[in-house]
Amino acid sequence: MMLELQAVQSGYGPSQVLFGVDLRIEAGQVVTLLGRNGMGKTTLLRTLFGQLPLRGGSMRFAGQDIAGWEPDRIARAGMAIVPEGRQCFPNLTVREHLTAFVARRNPAIETPWTPERVFTLFPRLGERAGNMGNQLSGGEQQMLAIGRALVTNPRLLILDEATEGLAPRIREEIWACLAQLRAAGQTILVIDKYVERLLGLADRHIILERGKAVWSGDSAALDADRTLWEQYLGV
Repeated sequence: MMLELQAVQSGYGPSQVLFGVDLRIEAGQVVTLLGRNGMGKTTLLRTLFGQLPLRGGSMRFAGQDIAGWEPDRIARAGMAIVPEGRQCFPNLTVREHLTAFVARRNPAIETPWTPERVFTLFPRLGERAGNMGNQLSGGEQQMLAIGRALVTNPRLLILDEATEGLAPRIREEIWACLAQLRAAGQTILVIDKYVERLLGLADRHIILERGKAVWSGDSAALDADRTLWEQYLGV
């Protein structure tokens, strides 16, 4: 089991946001975390990465209990995130972004991700290798954020709002990238609102509602029950 969260509780100060969330991801799976804004998805990620304290439950990653770990230790264990808003450095070039984060955190990867391999995945980044982070379009910044996570060679890749704010053509490029990563065996957790596209990409889906996991199942089950979309996803 790559990631196993059981009865996770968390929140901010006196406010509790998560009320016993369960989530399991096996190695090589693509799993989505769905739900409207404000339902606890970001809080769950912050708790997972050690940015918020775990108030109850357990978190295991790659066989280790990670409750109480600092964010840098969790990252070194092989968890990488493509954050909402991309958070590219304005004063680093594309190549510097990729070079600075090179690591080998998943020894099972036979062909490690390098800056040059990222340029093969996203040729547009190769064309802009000398451009600063603030000289890129939103789509290019998202590609860079994905590449920056990939060069750490993670065990688990997490994308928070994978295609938010991107033009349709760029969204398709991101989906194609994720399909390639899945085919290569990369374990992925995706947060995004484009359910139709996620159906063909993911093995399993979890829906959060007010800090609780109210539904989980495979793509066939989610596709078959459109009342879930209306009730919990606003689609």
